[in-house]
Amino acid sequence: MNAIVSNLQAVRHVIMQAALEAKREPADIELLAVSKTFTPKAIREAYEAGQREFGENYLQEALDKMAALEDLKIVWHFIGPIQSNKTRAITENFAWVHGVDRLKIAQRLSEQRPLDLPPLNICLQVNVSDEESKSGVEPGQLLELAQEVSKLPRLKLRGLMAIPAPADDEANQRKPFAQLRKLSHKIVERGITLDTLSMGMSHDYVAAIKEGATIIRIGTAIFGARDYGENK
Repeated sequence: MNAIVSNLQAVRHVIMQAALEAKREPADIELLAVSKTFTPKAIREAYEAGQREFGENYLQEALDKMAALEDLKIVWHFIGPIQSNKTRAITENFAWVHGVDRLKIAQRLSEQRPLDLPPLNICLQVNVSDEESKSGVEPGQLLELAQEVSKLPRLKLRGLMAIPAPADDEANQRKPFAQLRKLSHKIVERGITLDTLSMGMSHDYVAAIKEGATIIRIGTAIFGARDYGENK
C-alpha cells in the first residue's frame, strides 16, 4: 500500500470518528482532496483509491492536470481568490468554485458559464477571522452578496467557505467554524437555500466536522508536504 492510499484511509477513519462524536452521519461529509502542487500521478493514485473530488488553486496548473487526467471522471473544485481575467477558464472547466467574495466575479462566472454545462456550484468565501491579508467578504456584507448571487443564472449558490486563522487547540478552532455555521443559518432564514459549509483543512478538520462542515479540504494529510517552488 502506498502512502497516498494509506493516508486516505487514515483521513477517512478520522472523519468517521469525528462525525460519530458529533452525532452526524459520516456520509454527509465530503472529502475534497486539495491537489495543488501535486502531480497527476499522485492524483491518479488517490482516484484509484476511491477519491473523486479534487481541489486546485492555480488555474494553469489545474488545466494541465485536467488534460493529463481526462480519462478519469474527476469532479474539479476551484479554491481561493479569483482574478477577473481567469473567470472564463474557471467557469468552463470546474464544477465548483469555493472562493467567490465579490459580486463582479460571480456575475462574470454566470455570464461565461457554457450553456451545455449544469449550473456552476458556488460557495461564498467569508473572512471570519477579520484578517486583512485574507480574501473573503466581511460577515456584515455577506447577506447582501448572497441575495445577489442567488439571483444569477447559470450559478447555484450552495453555501459558505472560510479559511480561519490557525489555532492550536480544538476549542479555538471551533469558534470561527461556529460563526460560519451561524451566518449560514441567518441566510437560510432569509429564504435562500444553502446546503454546504466548506471548512476545515488538514490541521483543523475535526473541529470543522464538529461544527457542521459538509466539505473538508484536505491536502497535506493526503499527499504529504508541499514543495511550492515556482507556482502560478
